[in-house]
Amino acid sequence: MARIKIKSPKKFDYSTEISLRISDINYGGHLGHDSILSLAHEARVRFFKSHGFTELNVFGPAIVLSDVAIYYKSEGFYGDIVTVDIAVCDYLKYGCDLVYRITNKKTAKVVALLKTGIVFIYYEKKEVAPVPKEFKALFKERKYTLEIQNKT
Repeated sequence: MARIKIKSPKKFDYSTEISLRISDINYGGHLGHDSILSLAHEARVRFFKSHGFTELNVFGPAIVLSDVAIYYKSEGFYGDIVTVDIAVCDYLKYGCDLVYRITNKKTAKVVALLKTGIVFIYYEKKEVAPVPKEFKALFKERKYTLEIQNKT
């Protein structure tokens, strides 16, 4: 069975704190897998807003997610305050990756690492768009490692 591992970048471009809500908790009593992606979405919206753009207008084009990978490290519980750090990584012609580190503020334990691939698009034309030069100028490219391990 294949397993993924995400190694954290050394430096992040943005950080925000989010309190875990009861709706983030699953029947096992801890942070649910679906809520990890919701936390990343909230952090990404805040990150973009802090720079004066939205997911629908990043120096012109919008963004869409092309892929997601989540690597769980520890549990999160109702009421925990987590820090979500975001790094812009691995530019391609039409997009890049955003890597997120979710850490329990009190214990400093990493709860999860995840990455979302984003593609820049023009919704009205239904066409991909090159990564805006202004976006690249704001965020220096960083590398990270995504490993897929085949275990039998």
